[in-house]
Amino acid sequence: MRIVVPAGGIGGARFLRGLKAALGTGSPTTGEHSTDSAITVIGNTGDDITLFGLRICPDLDTVMYTLGGGIDEERGWGRADESFTVKEELAAYGMRPTWFGLGDRDTATHIVRAQMLATGYPLSAVTEALCDRWKPGVRLIPMTDDQVETHVVVDEGEGPRALHFQEWWIRHRAALPAQQIVSVGAESSAPAPGVLKAIAEADAVILPPSNPVVSVGSVLGVPGIRDAMAAKTVVGVSPIIGGAPVRGMADACLAALGVETDAGAVAEHLGADLLDGWLVDEADAGTRAAGIEVRSRPLYMNGPAATEALARAAVDLAVELSEAKG
Repeated sequence: MRIVVPAGGIGGARFLRGLKAALGTGSPTTGEHSTDSAITVIGNTGDDITLFGLRICPDLDTVMYTLGGGIDEERGWGRADESFTVKEELAAYGMRPTWFGLGDRDTATHIVRAQMLATGYPLSAVTEALCDRWKPGVRLIPMTDDQVETHVVVDEGEGPRALHFQEWWIRHRAALPAQQIVSVGAESSAPAPGVLKAIAEADAVILPPSNPVVSVGSVLGVPGIRDAMAAKTVVGVSPIIGGAPVRGMADACLAALGVETDAGAVAEHLGADLLDGWLVDEADAGTRAAGIEVRSRPLYMNGPAATEALARAAVDLAVELSEAKG
């Protein structure tokens, strides 16, 4: 079975680990997968930012490290067994910003990426080269090779100003009320090579419990991707349980769009033109979304077995709905 997953962040990466197990796709150390099961991940690049002369791609790296066995499991991002000597030395030189810092092991990844980009390789080719080391067992493609960045418009009383999403998210912990979230460059971007072909050949698309605005939403904002996915059977997993985000601050992002932090409201925001099915937690049993098949089951990914079971439920619902379509 061929599955396409638009993913970003910790929730998406962990769901993918369960999906690999559910589909029986090989170990993270070999990267091998069965011939009848394949996963293509379309990674969010809206969170990307250039700092210290390096192009930082948080979501691509989180997926790559998580599935490749190099992630810091406790934090859910960055490398395991990390040190921060470079970050400390940069601070000693007075380099800004100080609110964002890469670990030493992680810095090596970014130096490789920066050198390849500087010599003219597109981000998709760079990502493929990095994955040659990590063997994530999925095909990881950035949503676009073009530069797209998510910015957040805030107003602290002196008029509106725009911040890069990373500054709003990390430095301010999304505490500054967002008036608007803007995907700068999205309208003129194009899907990276292989993205539309992977969607066209997929048996289903599964939306993981990633941030619906700045992770999944950014991928869907690249022209052509949403329409391509809408032609397939699409099942999503709610990132909201009992009126609160499972992880992170998705509620602050939803508020900027005027969307209630509610499993049903998020499904309706994504739209019945895209979603065929929607999994919600048992705490949200009874949720309704017009034109979308809603099912409830435990959504907390509190261990490998629970994560695999959740992924299997999403796949099973996709198969059921696909067969019903005929």
